[in-house]
Amino acid sequence: MGTGNLSFRETFFIGLMLFAVFFGAGNLIFPLSLGQAAGDNLLPAILGFLITGVGLPLLGVIAIGISKNEDVQSISAKVHPLFGLIFPVIIYLTIGPLFAVPRTGTVSFEIGIAPFLSEGLRNSGWGMILYSAVFFAITYVLALNPGKVVDRIGKILTPVLLIILFALLAKSVANPLGNVQVPLPSYESTPFFRGFQEGYLTMDTIGSFVFGLIVINAIRAKGIESTKQIAKVCTTAGLIAAAGLALVYIGLAYTGATSVEKIGHLENGGLIITNVSHEHFGLWGNVILGIAITFACLTTSIGLVVSCASYFNKLRPSISYNTYVLLLTIVSAVISNVGLTQIISFSVPVLVAVYPIIIVLIALTLFGSLLKKRTSVYTWAVLFTGIVSIFDGINAAGFELKINSFLADYLPLFGLGMGWLVPALVGGLIGYAISFRQKSYDLKQV
Repeated sequence: MGTGNLSFRETFFIGLMLFAVFFGAGNLIFPLSLGQAAGDNLLPAILGFLITGVGLPLLGVIAIGISKNEDVQSISAKVHPLFGLIFPVIIYLTIGPLFAVPRTGTVSFEIGIAPFLSEGLRNSGWGMILYSAVFFAITYVLALNPGKVVDRIGKILTPVLLIILFALLAKSVANPLGNVQVPLPSYESTPFFRGFQEGYLTMDTIGSFVFGLIVINAIRAKGIESTKQIAKVCTTAGLIAAAGLALVYIGLAYTGATSVEKIGHLENGGLIITNVSHEHFGLWGNVILGIAITFACLTTSIGLVVSCASYFNKLRPSISYNTYVLLLTIVSAVISNVGLTQIISFSVPVLVAVYPIIIVLIALTLFGSLLKKRTSVYTWAVLFTGIVSIFDGINAAGFELKINSFLADYLPLFGLGMGWLVPALVGGLIGYAISFRQKSYDLKQV
């Protein structure tokens, strides 16, 4: 049975599971913001977004599927043993207490609680302080012993949230709030590349390295052990999940694009979906949406805290799992109080610096069977990529570097935020050439 085939029905349900893994309540906010900002340039912008928000995460899962149980640490270690320790820590901090987990608290507050508070309480900050204390206290308690509670809540709430979203998107398409407006300056000249970078904010490509094994284990639980069959099921299930994600993101982006005339440009997607829901369905629309998203964010928060605490406990067992859970929830609660817009703003430079490296690691893993033990390809490709992506991250943080003009003149695509692409290819070729001169490389394995 290890080399058998799954029925389409079984593959379809794995595809739905994959969709649920990637589709978090936090992901709702970015296509809405993109739609408002892109305006008439919505089509190229959403195409760029779908590449990094849908395509790359699925390639990441496939890469894990064909890499024979490798995880982010073992793949990163191919670059250098020290990189194999540092980079996974950066990944887990990014999807954990620094950005993704605090975002679950702020998104659920913005959508589920803030619309029902008085303006004074909302603006004072006390509403968020009290809410974050309760939200992350529940996260802490359930993360200590998640059992099947979180899984059951997720299985119930994901369909409920999708039904609510479908109703909202159907209403927005059938009866849009207004006409699509002109794009904001950031989306006027290069909307595709702007949308490409906007997709970084979902963090799903990073998550694919962390959660990919969940899907692989689900396939293996069906008795499939062949790497070729696993890759085949991953691809088919991935296409199913991709279709669902793409439809939701396109619908949300269109909703955002047609909302400006009625509600104006708002600073984040949480405010946009709250106002759009109220315009279409009134107060009860906000109540139902708020409840669904609050619980969906809670299950995401618990899942991420469990994953991060388990990883750090494995990395440093001298500190107990329970202590890591406590530290992660406290840090997340504190950071959540800076607000959704600020968290997104702070995350952009880090994601701009990290994402190209993740993309290169996914590409190298996909071609791992051709590279064999040529680890120098990983080393040089990631080194060259990282040098440029760090410059991009510094620029995204608002710091003007003197080297920018030089890079803009001589490095292709630098001005579009894709300057790392050519160096990655050059670094890979250099590493490939060097691999023939390494005495430790056994040509018989090629």
